[in-house]
Amino acid sequence: MLQPRSIMMSISLIVMVLALVACSGNEPSTPPGETTPAPSTENEQPADTGGTEEANETERPQTESFEMLTADGNQSLEATLQQGEGFSLYVFEKFTFDAAEGRLSLTSNADYYVDIEPLPADYDLAELETTGKEELEKAGKVSDYSGELVEHPLGSAELYLQASGEEGISDYMVWKSEEGDAFLFRLHNQKGEEASEFASPVLVSLSTVQGDS
Repeated sequence: MLQPRSIMMSISLIVMVLALVACSGNEPSTPPGETTPAPSTENEQPADTGGTEEANETERPQTESFEMLTADGNQSLEATLQQGEGFSLYVFEKFTFDAAEGRLSLTSNADYYVDIEPLPADYDLAELETTGKEELEKAGKVSDYSGELVEHPLGSAELYLQASGEEGISDYMVWKSEEGDAFLFRLHNQKGEEASEFASPVLVSLSTVQGDS
């Protein structure tokens, strides 16, 4: 028969074992050579990313490179993101963008230009076509190239009217971005030595027009 002293020693031993198990369960051991990470707190805040405004501004890269055919053959030209009234686009080095007027022009000759106008969601295409024909008739005979545009930077245009005359070529286009935003482009490419320098880059710029979200 166990003596009272032996019983007490057994009970004490059991209590010590249970205490050690409880401690090892609460604080797991760390492998040699590793440190225990600091515990996270419920009140810890995520890193400041600059807010929604900064995130929106960085949605599009500040510069982009575009491949295009120039007088010197295929080249990769860099363009800078510019902000207009309700839209943004990429502008090449030899061009100037007037944000207030929505006009993109050749820096060396402002007579080469395109006016960019965001259209409301409920725009009337038939009414715009009538207006476009009236405007272009003053420049020469009007041709209609609406629809799919083969090997053209814009890809397609709901409305593409063009007049060719003594002073050059004038375009009147209604185009939608991939996001579904509609824009009206009034483009004037006059006859002259700078015509080819203007035509290709300006169309590539127009293909990058995107409405503000």
